[in-house]
Amino acid sequence: MILASIVPLLWPVIPPIIDLPEHMGRYHIQLEIGRSPFLKQWFSFEWGIIGNLGVDLLVEPLAPVFGLVLAVKLIVMAIPALTVAGLLLIAREVHGRLPPTAAFALPLAYGFPFQFGFVNYALSMALALLAFGVWLRLGRQRRLKLRAILFVPIGAIVWVAHSYGWGVLGLLAFVAEVIDARNRGRSWIAAVWYGGLACLPLAPPVLLMLIWRSDASGNTRDFLNWTAKRAWMLAILRDRDVNFDIGSATLLYTLVVVATLRAGLRVDRVLGAAALVLLAAYLIIPRILLGSAYADMRLAPFMVAVAVIGISADRFDRKWMTGFAIVGVLFYAARLASLTGTYVERDGFYADQLTATDHIDRGARVFVLVNLPCSGRWRLERADHLGAIAIVKRDAFVNGQWEMPGAQLLRVDYPAAGRWGLDPSQVRRPARCSRNLTLEQAIQKFPREAFDYLWLIDTPPSKFPVGDPGLQQVWQGRRGGALYRITGSATSPSDTPTGKLPRATQ
Repeated sequence: MILASIVPLLWPVIPPIIDLPEHMGRYHIQLEIGRSPFLKQWFSFEWGIIGNLGVDLLVEPLAPVFGLVLAVKLIVMAIPALTVAGLLLIAREVHGRLPPTAAFALPLAYGFPFQFGFVNYALSMALALLAFGVWLRLGRQRRLKLRAILFVPIGAIVWVAHSYGWGVLGLLAFVAEVIDARNRGRSWIAAVWYGGLACLPLAPPVLLMLIWRSDASGNTRDFLNWTAKRAWMLAILRDRDVNFDIGSATLLYTLVVVATLRAGLRVDRVLGAAALVLLAAYLIIPRILLGSAYADMRLAPFMVAVAVIGISADRFDRKWMTGFAIVGVLFYAARLASLTGTYVERDGFYADQLTATDHIDRGARVFVLVNLPCSGRWRLERADHLGAIAIVKRDAFVNGQWEMPGAQLLRVDYPAAGRWGLDPSQVRRPARCSRNLTLEQAIQKFPREAFDYLWLIDTPPSKFPVGDPGLQQVWQGRRGGALYRITGSATSPSDTPTGKLPRATQ
């Protein structure tokens, strides 16, 4: 099951998950800014301790050995494998064996947060699940002193990968200890006190959090957005086929409900309580927390995964248990097969669009516009940040990087681009579903004197700027898209819009 989880990512050169290309641009900058005469003109990068450094740190030793592109692919491949391993380890510990229903939870390793490209978050959650499995095992063996010693560095490692994973690990460990204390006959008050004491080895990153967030500018807003929370619950397996994806999510919810009603299935007490605590956190957490967007959405697949691996079918006879196992494995295989098809198709699209980088001068300044459908469309196009690969390949300046003190170590220092240099300046949607400038309007408005090229990604020829004397086409993709050398001003005077605040980061 662990090895099978990497199958969808074997073929693509660049894992086609939405935010990853922009992250790869940042990784390239952190690796090369000291050597590149171009990158230091527009960016600055200074290392610091923040709770969002998982993949950023791993590329440091791996990129010099494998090259950045392959190093990132290997790291990203490891994330679902580690997630599956963590889920199976937890299931093995709480049930004493792998329950026949365990395979139903495994597709959630490719849940919507992973598809969105929240790689540091996904890595930290994978590590948190593995760590929780170890926590349960050492607790079962009553090796509590060893656990306390080990989990001081383990908690810090998970926090550095991403602070959310550390927070979830703390919640899971606390619930497990409270339930264990109750099983040993302690009162609820004593059990809660005992659970808090048991989790003290996980507490040291609180000091790092206080230091980190004292210098952060990220805000917190959009509480109790029930419409969005309902949507995220349906989108836990969002990919490209709305019926298949929502049907898959519905199957998982049905399993949990049936198990809760004890119709032959049952839910482990520890994982059932943990799932309820994660549900409460999901309902309370706002959409944007300390500058991190989609804070609540990220938790949804893991909340469901914890509930599903808590299900046991040991009240059935062997034939029924075998049937559950077969259906679960088939479900897992179907999800992996669908994702593999998506990734292979998107890899071909990436390859076609990225041939534009062969026509970009090294050290050029590239203004990227990505033609995207309305955000309500279920299928994920995965092109939002593709232009950042020009940073990796050509040491270019490309608009679209995230910049937020305290949340990112990268700074964009290119005043000529202004707001046109930051995310989401590259994203353009139809006028009927966006209040921002359309692609055609942005072509006329962006500050051409600040850029050398205009790169249109996933754009049909009908939207090309035909007849613009200030743009000379140098490339056109077979699947849409075009690259223009900027030779002069637009046909109408350009001005820089006031714009909006940069999109909240990971």
